[in-house]
Amino acid sequence: MGGKVNHDYHILEPDVWPLVGATAALTFTSGMVLSFYPDLFGAAGSIVMWAGLAGLIATFFMWFRNVTIEAQRGDHTPVVQLHMRYGMILFIASEVMFFVGWFWSFFDFALFPTPLQYDAAADATTSLFGETGAAATLVPEGMEVLDPFSLPLLNTLILLCSGTTVTWAHHALIHGDRQGLKQGLWATIALGVLFSCIQAYEYSVAPFGFGGNTYSSAFYMATGFHGFHVLIGTIFLAVCLYRAYIGHFTPRQHFGFEAAAWYWHFVDVVWLFLFIAVYIWGGWGAEFH
Repeated sequence: MGGKVNHDYHILEPDVWPLVGATAALTFTSGMVLSFYPDLFGAAGSIVMWAGLAGLIATFFMWFRNVTIEAQRGDHTPVVQLHMRYGMILFIASEVMFFVGWFWSFFDFALFPTPLQYDAAADATTSLFGETGAAATLVPEGMEVLDPFSLPLLNTLILLCSGTTVTWAHHALIHGDRQGLKQGLWATIALGVLFSCIQAYEYSVAPFGFGGNTYSSAFYMATGFHGFHVLIGTIFLAVCLYRAYIGHFTPRQHFGFEAAAWYWHFVDVVWLFLFIAVYIWGGWGAEFH
């Protein structure tokens, strides 16, 4: 009688992975700092950084593996699932605020820019304060930007399509159509991979580098972090596809897939804001590459 569970909550067993994850995070960030000073620490910084990253990957794999095992043995009661939804909502809210920071900096650069002159040969800019009286613009004079209605528009359509396919998969799961679930996930993953490939190609042909001016720095940081989120979301969906093939998820219990779908829709919405603000509005009036 003393071991009988008389509540709807799940009491977690003692686990070493939170400690491993915290240690790995400290190791990874410390290695990054050490790698900034190769003259002092040599290759030690890179070794420490990669060791920390390996620990983080192991923690992610084992921790989510444990969560999956708990779900399959019935530990995720309706009350537990409700609070997991609250947790996922708060996580996505924190991600929203992360991108709000990037948009804030981008609009600050755009609305209150420093007058600059772009040197195409050096891929750099020089200040024009007190010299020529040039008008202040986000994109320096003479700098080319990417045409928003070529590859960026194509990637926008790809992500919008992926939002419909993940919704198709979700509805198929709710109605017990496991074949539709698999097909929808396959289509979404393929579109996510295609988006990442096009983004990588776009970076390779971009007419400006990472540094040199505020526009290029904000462009690469905002779109690069979004691309990283697309990669994470694609992995998230690939795990869901694997779980679908081995018989996980039911119409009544499938929070793992639901969380992945929420995350993917978040990635879609962020890209729409990036496309409008960075590609269209940010490059307005500049020459297209």
